[in-house]
Amino acid sequence: MKHVAVLMGGWSSERPVSLNSGHACAAALREAGYRVTEVDVGRDVADVLARLKPDVVFNALHGPFGEDGCVQGVLEILGLPYTHSGVLASSLAMNKARAKDVMKAAGIPVAESVLMHRLDVAKAHVMEPPYVVKPVAEGSSFGVLIVRADAPHPPQQLFAADWPYGEIVMVERYVAGRELTCGVMGDEALDIIELVTAEGHFYDYDQKYSPDGARHVIPAPLLPDVYQTVRMLAVRAHRALGCRGISRSDFRYDDRPDGTGALVCLEVNTQPGMTATSLVPDMAAHAGIDFPALMRWMVEDASCSR
Repeated sequence: MKHVAVLMGGWSSERPVSLNSGHACAAALREAGYRVTEVDVGRDVADVLARLKPDVVFNALHGPFGEDGCVQGVLEILGLPYTHSGVLASSLAMNKARAKDVMKAAGIPVAESVLMHRLDVAKAHVMEPPYVVKPVAEGSSFGVLIVRADAPHPPQQLFAADWPYGEIVMVERYVAGRELTCGVMGDEALDIIELVTAEGHFYDYDQKYSPDGARHVIPAPLLPDVYQTVRMLAVRAHRALGCRGISRSDFRYDDRPDGTGALVCLEVNTQPGMTATSLVPDMAAHAGIDFPALMRWMVEDASCSR
């Protein structure tokens, strides 16, 4: 029986999400027939794994250290096969600015953006509203601020002495319209989900993880050519960044009657959430793959460069 160590928790702002993902994945892996050890990750993770000697590591960490190439580097040094993307793809995708550079070079449409110090952004509008201010390397919409068209000044939270999301932020042109997301499993696109949020809300932390949050509409009601374009772009982004296993790409599509028609890729998630309300399990289920089977596929797909 294959022994799988499930890494979860850690110390990033996404710790609660990671714990939920990790516990759900561990339960499904046991159901799939694996021997499972759950590891609440601390800075001694290398010593813990050296002692456990698992056959495979299932990485259910989110946020800095867990999905930015750091823990992947540790696992490479230990020679342990692990799920999801490797060091370079994880690092690139976690840094929204560098990921956009790579995607743009690959012909994937992205929103106009600029990197600036948060205090400079807070002083005066650096682009005509509406726009979005977001941390360069956070997930789960932590620190994301929407600046509406009628906003008299930038978000004053950026002046806060205890701002926890880094000194450099991305200011990105706001793209109105529909929120779409598409997973890639191996080298094949899954179906697209449209995320329908409560009126006046964007797809923030509560809309992502609350039971009464955003509705998942699958398959997304799109014209056939648009549907296939989104799926094609998700695969292209997965390949351009060098992802492996499962990734999920997020898009905005402005098909309003008076809209621009813009379709842009916002980011690629190399460690998509695996909770009861998560998107990739919904996509897999729509394709006839239940949660234990999805976990089994990910474990059998695990690898390292050694």
